[in-house]
Amino acid sequence: MADSTFRVRVRGEMACFTRPEFSTERVSYEIITPSAARGVLEAILWKPAIRWEILSIFLLKPVRWIAFRRNEVNSRISTRDAASAALHGATLRAFFADEDRAQRNTLALRDVDYLIEARIHMTERGGAEDNPSKFREMFTRRLERGQQHYQPYLGCREFPAWVEPPNDAPAALDETRSLGLMLHDIEFGIHNEARFFQANLEHGVLQVPEWRKS
Repeated sequence: MADSTFRVRVRGEMACFTRPEFSTERVSYEIITPSAARGVLEAILWKPAIRWEILSIFLLKPVRWIAFRRNEVNSRISTRDAASAALHGATLRAFFADEDRAQRNTLALRDVDYLIEARIHMTERGGAEDNPSKFREMFTRRLERGQQHYQPYLGCREFPAWVEPPNDAPAALDETRSLGLMLHDIEFGIHNEARFFQANLEHGVLQVPEWRKS
């Protein structure tokens, strides 16, 4: 592996990486998405000087499903309204979740186990002393000590992730199948744009195409 490439094991009791084509019900992809995997790594180490790129995802346990219903709110206060109220000292309209909720079905994953291979890229916000080796050592140290900026999670915040070095990780499952169109990541800009790719599991490994800005 290159000096800036990492392998990390990610596990959890439950996970839900919601497919965007289901507008009301939550239905998970069969495997963690690259954007969710990036979020897990950023929970361990995020700096303006670096950007995480997910290279591949290894499926270490069979895909298992769990279905349940839960209460979810139908609406939320916009960030713009909250910022405006804070700036002008205004009072926001009272919101009561009990009056604005609905039961929705969720088809989630259970007992998940992945190996994530990723690479660090330097950004234009890096300083003169920043380099991939520096951040590799920083990430490795934080991973081994269990240090986190925030609790990493698997799609939904109520599904925590256990992140650890890959030393005792089993081999990927020998499974090959199409996973359909999968969310690659969000290209942030004036208009945030979701980008997708044709995902295929080859002998238990999902190869993620290179991220290129449009």
